[in-house]
Amino acid sequence: MLMVFVVNAQIKLPQVWKFHTGDDPQWSEPGFNDSQWEHIKIGSPWENEGHPGYDGFAWYRVKVVIPSSLKNSSALSRSLKIALGEIDDGDQTYLNGKIIGQNAEMGGTIEQGDYNAERVYVLPIDDPAIHWDQENTIAVRVFDHGGNGGMWAGSYNINTTGISDFVTIDDHTDNFHFRERTHLSKKIMLKSSADQYTFSGKLTISVINPDNHQAIWEKTIPASFTGSKPFDYTYAFTLSGGQSYEAKYVFTDSHSKESVTATEGVPYILTPTASPKPQINGATVTGVRPGHPFLFRVPATGKRPMEFSAQHLPEGLHIDRETGIISGEINTAGSYEVRLTVKNALGADSRDLTIKVGDMIGLTPAMGWNSWNVWGLSVNEKKVEAAADAMIKNGLADHGWTYINIDDGWERPERAANGEIVPNNKFPDMKALAGYIHNDGLKMGIYSSPGPKTCGGFTGSYQHEAQDAQTYAKWGIDYLKYDWCSYGEIAPQNPNLYWLQKPYKLMDSALQIVDRDIYFSLCQYGMGDVWKWGAEVGGNSWRTTGDIRDNWESMSGIGFNQGKCAPYAGPGHWNDPDMLVVGKVGWGPSLHHTHLTPDEQYTHISLWCLLSAPLLIGCDMTHMDDFTRSLLTNDEVLAVDQDPLGKEATQIAETDSVRIYEKDLADGSKAVGLFNVSTQPASIHLDFSPLGLNGEQKLRDLWRQKNIGTFTGSYVAKNIPSHGVLLLKITAMK
Repeated sequence: MLMVFVVNAQIKLPQVWKFHTGDDPQWSEPGFNDSQWEHIKIGSPWENEGHPGYDGFAWYRVKVVIPSSLKNSSALSRSLKIALGEIDDGDQTYLNGKIIGQNAEMGGTIEQGDYNAERVYVLPIDDPAIHWDQENTIAVRVFDHGGNGGMWAGSYNINTTGISDFVTIDDHTDNFHFRERTHLSKKIMLKSSADQYTFSGKLTISVINPDNHQAIWEKTIPASFTGSKPFDYTYAFTLSGGQSYEAKYVFTDSHSKESVTATEGVPYILTPTASPKPQINGATVTGVRPGHPFLFRVPATGKRPMEFSAQHLPEGLHIDRETGIISGEINTAGSYEVRLTVKNALGADSRDLTIKVGDMIGLTPAMGWNSWNVWGLSVNEKKVEAAADAMIKNGLADHGWTYINIDDGWERPERAANGEIVPNNKFPDMKALAGYIHNDGLKMGIYSSPGPKTCGGFTGSYQHEAQDAQTYAKWGIDYLKYDWCSYGEIAPQNPNLYWLQKPYKLMDSALQIVDRDIYFSLCQYGMGDVWKWGAEVGGNSWRTTGDIRDNWESMSGIGFNQGKCAPYAGPGHWNDPDMLVVGKVGWGPSLHHTHLTPDEQYTHISLWCLLSAPLLIGCDMTHMDDFTRSLLTNDEVLAVDQDPLGKEATQIAETDSVRIYEKDLADGSKAVGLFNVSTQPASIHLDFSPLGLNGEQKLRDLWRQKNIGTFTGSYVAKNIPSHGVLLLKITAMK
């Protein structure tokens, strides 16, 4: 018997479907007998549902009755919508044997689609493929190119069109703007995709305290708009600083009486303003191989101009006294303790830097920027130069941010006659670009694949590994992201450990013999428990997961499931849970402000720092708002990530609403993250016993850079916001 679940005038699709690996056109037909197929849950990758390591074609099927009562559920019913969540990588979807949509180009395989896109396929209300009040068969043909695959996230329902299908409240095009720390303004827009309708009604804007769900500020205004003429409104308000609030927008159409609602978190800045007095920040240790170029920009805040100096620099290095850039070569292996000093008219600061000259680089997790999460394949030289300029202008370089990394999309389709890889016309001179970046004391990264093609279809390094490594060194490259991509066409369908390691061993051998250090970042999505052997094949870091997206489900699902990897991280080799999704992102020319709430962004940065993860900014740094800058320039938080002990945090407590992580630090103290993963504010009790702490302990709030007090036995953190965090440093009192 078929069950129909109608909720708020929509059908909720079943969570369990029929499933079969392989590919056959008849599997789209409603009359096909799928009784022998296995059952599978949607909303989770098929790797987690009994098919680990499977790449290629597979089909999902489900039968559902579509009641004709849906036709009367909206004043604007014109079409039937079938929502199928996110599908990795590409799909074709059929209703009763008729193809109703696809997200990918079709050929012998399904080319990679936009797996970030929610699949919502629409049919006219009178389409004969719809069997009203009868059984309907939905069949989804999926092709996975690597990593996780299947119908793995999102909403699954059937509905008819209403006002929400035409009207959107755009609250992500513009950021909140700060005037000081408590006065904010924001522009929102009401947009319509339907030229045939004029929508008129009221827009209500509320700012809500999540602790008691009461509106502390509210305004209602008339609004009218069409498809060609959107409505925009800028509102401003003043709040007490340092607290989480939510903005709620409700447009109610006066004709249909239907409403559209959007909510977003209101950003609040916790990071204190940097002092005009000098302060040296960033990592306290760095590594270089003997005889290779050394480049280190002393990260320091304070009012310019400043004067830099370094005592006990090893032979072969020198420091630019105006910029603080240390460069040169060291030919003798060893560990060198250098005393850095920076001065301005207001004072001075000194700190030790350990330079280790030997076989190991990447002694702390890489910190920098990567082009993918913002520009995707539309990256070009000007955008990369602008990112480097912004890293200096926004002051990020003064806090230890170093790498400017070009992701996919820089290569020509064909190599030169001598086999050398060649940039496309978006990058006219890679060596000059590297020089431009190095001139500011920053480092440059690049991207390739061990397969014949990259994920974006550009030239990979297959059978040219040594040649490419030499080319990268000639250009002045400092970092290589090496993405599995089309190597799946070279390796067997279910590669064993030999095949998983082979391409990375090959490139590592090539990188080891060039005349400069190139940080080696493995990107193969965690296949074969890469954290267990990534260091063995020369990796300085390795992706432990599929691609991150800018929502809570993706970020938290990745971040809170790294425990199995933790024992394998340490100086020179790091687990990589993927890039940061704060600020303006978009994976191409069309950008939007991250869909993570401010509280979720605090959780994101706190968790990645506790995990000793590489920190790679994925936003447009040329349009960085004050809140995003504050997230990325808190030196006490970043110090947790850059701690020279290099021990990754582990989870010590978990309930439905709480996660507690602790990390040992080099100075004998501990960093502890108290995470509220529930949908309501919560208080969290921290027992010191599982931390191995006895006696009186000093607690410091790292985001606020403020001492909380001294406590014995336990501590209760009150009113941690939904999806928020309190990041502590705990030090035993002597």
